[in-house]
Amino acid sequence: MLQLYIGNKNYSSWSMRPWVLLRQAGIPFEEVLARFDSFDADSHFKAMIAGISPTGKVPVLVDGDLAIWDTLAIAEYLAETYPEKNLWPQDKTARARARSVCAEMHSGFTALRGACPMNIEAHLPDIGALIWRDKPAVRADVQRLVDMWSGLLEQHGGPMLFGDFSIADAFYAPVCMRLHSYGLPVPEHIQAYVQRVRALPGVKAWIDGALAEQDFRDFEEPYRLGR
Repeated sequence: MLQLYIGNKNYSSWSMRPWVLLRQAGIPFEEVLARFDSFDADSHFKAMIAGISPTGKVPVLVDGDLAIWDTLAIAEYLAETYPEKNLWPQDKTARARARSVCAEMHSGFTALRGACPMNIEAHLPDIGALIWRDKPAVRADVQRLVDMWSGLLEQHGGPMLFGDFSIADAFYAPVCMRLHSYGLPVPEHIQAYVQRVRALPGVKAWIDGALAEQDFRDFEEPYRLGR
C-alpha cells in the first residue's frame, strides 16, 4: 500500500495537498505522521524523515522502493498510476491550464503564504484585517486568486475549478484554509467556492484531523502565545 509521510495537519499546507487528493479520490494509503517538534538537524522530525527523503521535508509518498518528495511530482505520479480516477481534467486544454495554475501555486503567492501561514485551528480575523491593511503584496496575491478562480469557475461551470474535483482543487485547498482562518475579504462567489472546498469529504477529514491534534507548535505560531 502507498504510504504518505505528512506533518501536523493543523500547520502543514504542503502535506495537505496530496493527502486530500488521495482521500478525495478514494485511493488507499497509509498515513505516517512525522510530528513537528522542530526543524533543527537533531530534531525527531528530521531524524524520522532523513531516511525517506533527501530534502528532509514532508510530504513524501512511498510506493515500494520508490519515494516521491515533491507535491507536483506526487500528483503526477498518482495521475499516471490511477488514470481511471481522472485527477487531471480530461480535456487537453483544460489539463494544460490546470497544470499551469498548480505550478503557479507551487512557486507563487509568497506574500500570502508568508503573512498567513496555514493554521486551521486558529480564528484570526483581527490579524487578517491588519495584514490586509498593511501588506499590499498580500492584497495583490488575493486579487490574483480571485481573478483566477472567477475565470475558471465561470468557464467550467463549477462547482470546482475545472468542473469536477481535480488536482487543482487539492492544490488550492490550503489557500481556502488561509482565507477562512484569517477572514480575508473576497467576493461572495469566491467565498462560496471556499466553503464548497471545505465541505469536500477529503478536506473535511483533514480539517477534523487538524482540530483533533491539540498540538500547539510555537515556531508555527507567529500570532498566538497559546491556544
